[in-house]
Amino acid sequence: MKSVPWCRHGEKMRRHFYHLDVFTDKPLAGNPLAVITDGDGLSPRQMQAIAREMNLSETVFVQKPTGNRALARLRIFTTKCELPLAGHPVIGTWFLLAQLGVVPAQEGSVQVLQQTSAGVLPVEIIFHEGRPLRVAMTQKQAEFRPARIDRGALVRALALGPRDLDPSLPIEYVSTGIFSLLVPVRRPALQKIEPNPPALRRLLRDSGTMAYCFAVENRNTLFARGILPWEIREDAATGSAAGSLGAYLVHQGRLKLATLLEIHQGIEMQRPSRIRVEVLAQHGKLVPRVSGTAVRIMEGLMET
Repeated sequence: MKSVPWCRHGEKMRRHFYHLDVFTDKPLAGNPLAVITDGDGLSPRQMQAIAREMNLSETVFVQKPTGNRALARLRIFTTKCELPLAGHPVIGTWFLLAQLGVVPAQEGSVQVLQQTSAGVLPVEIIFHEGRPLRVAMTQKQAEFRPARIDRGALVRALALGPRDLDPSLPIEYVSTGIFSLLVPVRRPALQKIEPNPPALRRLLRDSGTMAYCFAVENRNTLFARGILPWEIREDAATGSAAGSLGAYLVHQGRLKLATLLEIHQGIEMQRPSRIRVEVLAQHGKLVPRVSGTAVRIMEGLMET
């Protein structure tokens, strides 16, 4: 793996960090992400403290892999905890690493392996004229879990009413690396959502990281909001939940295998995002492939 330069300053190390907007090709849209490209030597406590300092939904620390299969190891932290896997951190980090030359540029696509806390997973970088165009992430096989949840309490936690739910689809927990609660709603209801984080936290407990509320526009287009039960109340683009949603729609007979699905998210936050999802079948299981682009906004050095 090509190293990213770092330097020492006195007893402290200066580490490079980058700020990107992910799942967008326009600055100041999409989902913000911080990436520390020289994350080796940091303890989990230090990484958690840096993630709190960055104060974004996720911060990624790029490290050397512990084995010889993967090109790099990604440690993903929210302001509260480490995540085994998340979509927009993976897409944004590999887009950046491709820009920095860690992944050698070539016309067409390059597949690499990444080490995450959810396992060693493939990532595909699509290049055009020597520059990264898109990054595609293959997620884990979809897992489905019934949502034994108080529907009345759920709609109240979202400031909705019972008629705002889409009765044609079930509320369900789905994971392709991390569980999310998928909540089908009518299109006008998405704009009405005003989350109550403590109430949502009591409902989700340890069963899921967010309520991913979505409305079906047509067979290939959806609108979604990623509602979080923490101080950061909403995610502008959620690749992991988008992959779960694609698998869910195939499972429910609403989407055909290998069909491109486009999910629009972040509109209500004035950070419009676009996530592409395809779902394939492997060994009888549903495996989503999530893709998107990113924009580098700023970079700098931090002392640790």
